[in-house]
Amino acid sequence: MTATPDDLFAYLDALGIAYQTRWHEAVFTVDQGTELKAAMPGGHTKNLFLRDKDDTIILIAAEAHSRLRLNHLHRLIDTKRLSFGSPDLMEEILGVTPGSVTAFALMNDTQGRVRFLVDAALMEHNPVNFHPLTNTGTTAISRADFEAFVRATGHGFEVIDFTQLLTE
Repeated sequence: MTATPDDLFAYLDALGIAYQTRWHEAVFTVDQGTELKAAMPGGHTKNLFLRDKDDTIILIAAEAHSRLRLNHLHRLIDTKRLSFGSPDLMEEILGVTPGSVTAFALMNDTQGRVRFLVDAALMEHNPVNFHPLTNTGTTAISRADFEAFVRATGHGFEVIDFTQLLTE
């Protein structure tokens, strides 16, 4: 069963993780959230749901302004060439729809199908901000608690320096 924002908050409470959520109009792109980002401190994110031809599923939590050269990423992370996962696959595995992709959706991947990658640039910020399973809210969480959350879901926490891709 797919978790709701209330389920997420209950999970964070159970883990003893402090968070703060601000509700707002739906945000679908990094540019649409400019005013919101100015009002909320910390690192803001863009999240990408990808797959390769071997059905390796990748979720990336990147700093909102990082440049990601997806056509070179597969070499850095040792996969086949990557493309965006379908909305149906995203909903099946993460329980969210396009526009609401978030690292918090890892709690819905109970089968551990997703390989999770975190942008090194994002980890320079504290707190970090993600959608709470819907793009009508933004939830701030400390960097350390973010890592604790991800590990509690049973996923790895691979920090990748995406700037390496800009020199290729």
